[in-house]
Amino acid sequence: MNLHEFQAKDLVARHGIPTLKGKVATTPAEAARGFTDLGVATAVVKAQVHAGGRGKAGGIITAKSAAEAEAAAAKLLGKPLVTYQSGPAGKMVRSVLVEECATSERELYAGIVIDRKSFRPALIASSEGGVEIEVVAQRSPEKILKEEIHGGLGLQAFQTRRLAKGLGLTGDLLKQATGVFLGMAKLFQACDASLLEINPLSVVPGRGLVALDAKINLDDRALFRHDDLMKMRDVEQEDPMEVEASKIGISYVSLDGNIGCMVNGAGLAMSTMDLIKYAGGAPSNFLDVGGGASKEQVTAAFRLILSNPKVKGILVNIFGGIMKCDVIAQGITDAVKEMGLKVPLVVRLEGTNVEAGRAILRGSGLNLVAASDMKDAAEKIVKAVG
Repeated sequence: MNLHEFQAKDLVARHGIPTLKGKVATTPAEAARGFTDLGVATAVVKAQVHAGGRGKAGGIITAKSAAEAEAAAAKLLGKPLVTYQSGPAGKMVRSVLVEECATSERELYAGIVIDRKSFRPALIASSEGGVEIEVVAQRSPEKILKEEIHGGLGLQAFQTRRLAKGLGLTGDLLKQATGVFLGMAKLFQACDASLLEINPLSVVPGRGLVALDAKINLDDRALFRHDDLMKMRDVEQEDPMEVEASKIGISYVSLDGNIGCMVNGAGLAMSTMDLIKYAGGAPSNFLDVGGGASKEQVTAAFRLILSNPKVKGILVNIFGGIMKCDVIAQGITDAVKEMGLKVPLVVRLEGTNVEAGRAILRGSGLNLVAASDMKDAAEKIVKAVG
């Protein structure tokens, strides 16, 4: 689950990391009042969407009066903002953050991610703030500093000092940086985050280090522990199909292709998508019905795939362990009979109750193609959709 900037900054501030004064507005009039309440000469009006690259897309506008703040909000609110991360349809702007403007002497980057090699959180810092960290990694990898965070001991003070010195910070800035890094580590653990990013972490004259922007992604599977954070969810910023999938308890991610996939197990689902690409096709989704899905969930998952107008064919790839092949087969037949099937369907079943599942499919009268293995299934569905 992603948070808006204003939500992330609220959490960051609670953990002792300095931020700028700001007011959230959902109407142009509220933006004007927010500017007045801030009592500043200059503010920035920032579109609140779940996508990066807002500045380059015109989603951040400077205002020097309440009238200008109102005009900026009117320009942004109720309209989609298209950035390099939003996709061509963009993300609808339903709120803006009116924030005091600050001069930055120097911009740094600080973030915490899960290191997939060590399976631990890692604090990453760079002197190249204000730039996407992926760009820095490609252009100047030597400028990326990293400290792993121990699962039991947490981030240690000596690690924060080492990072701060590596960034060239001294004196009061070095002391402040250690506090910022420790606060980030505590916040990351406290909210079960999968990503915490402050970019830029700026040196502001008279204030020291200030988080000018903040981004937090939360681990969906840990949200049951955080009722307060769940209230921050903005489903209008999420893919409608992914929201619907979450309601029925399946893992679903929308992609850009035209071959719908229904698979059990995340690893098998990713392998299936790889084979579709290898055969020359493109998957329209990642869908993992899980190991213990019910017939109703399978039916709902199939209905979800068919509701995507981009889908020109469907591949069902099931290895029955806990999930039984006859349950999958019954769910498929129920969904197809309910919605009708106007696209090719290729099914590969193996495992528990496979013969019973195949018998259900054969007796269903559905126009489907059986596949002998995963490679065969991928080649058949790619050929079927042309």
